[in-house]
Amino acid sequence: MVYRILCVEDNPEIGKLLTESLAAMDYACDWVRDGEAALALLAAEAAGLHYDLVMLDLMLPGVDGLEVCRRLRSRDSQTPVLMVTAKAAIRDVVVGLEIGADDYITKPFHMPILLARVQALLRRGQRQAPADDGIVPTPPLVRGPLVIDTGQHRVHLDGKPLQLTSKEFALLSLFARHPGHSFSRGELLDKVWGEEFDGYDHTVNTHINRLRNKIEVDPAKPHFIQTVWGVGYRFTETPAGDGPSSPESGIERS
Repeated sequence: MVYRILCVEDNPEIGKLLTESLAAMDYACDWVRDGEAALALLAAEAAGLHYDLVMLDLMLPGVDGLEVCRRLRSRDSQTPVLMVTAKAAIRDVVVGLEIGADDYITKPFHMPILLARVQALLRRGQRQAPADDGIVPTPPLVRGPLVIDTGQHRVHLDGKPLQLTSKEFALLSLFARHPGHSFSRGELLDKVWGEEFDGYDHTVNTHINRLRNKIEVDPAKPHFIQTVWGVGYRFTETPAGDGPSSPESGIERS
């Protein structure tokens, strides 16, 4: 399988470096220098063009990278998005993650690290193989009203489909496979983003908040994904009104 990557980068030196490095890894790479051109190619999916990963600079002429990401996520929740940006401030990174980016790397970067990020995102973004390829379907995870089909990369809540990004899906799947287990933010970074990821714990917080907004009735009082004081997060199927909720329980329901 040849992965196709869309690289959106207005700096010609960086764009050439990226395309040559990706080609050396046997990836098919299309390079455009502005947001309008990126949106045109992304819209061409209806004609059979599909990208397995979008590498997106935030500071672009015309339509910026954040707007490109917003428009992509409005119709496509699964294609991984890797932000490549000179905006190293946590505020800028959080905005990108909140609108749907899966990962980020700041300029200047080391090419081996960037390629490792690309490989990690492609592994986690693989689409389901055809049903006639001999692969035995994986039974879905059923957690109360949540049904998580890890083979088809689909989630239903009360029978209704949810649109999750690849990282949101990976987080939810990990939690659902280990109900009741408390994960630290560092563990979640390692298991979902990969050990090569050197980002901030805030990355986890942002994705947890986005996931809560999609699966919780009241994200401010989460039922499924609960904060564990001094540790991180854990998944529970216990109804929010059952069990201990006092400070001594060690669980913050917000």
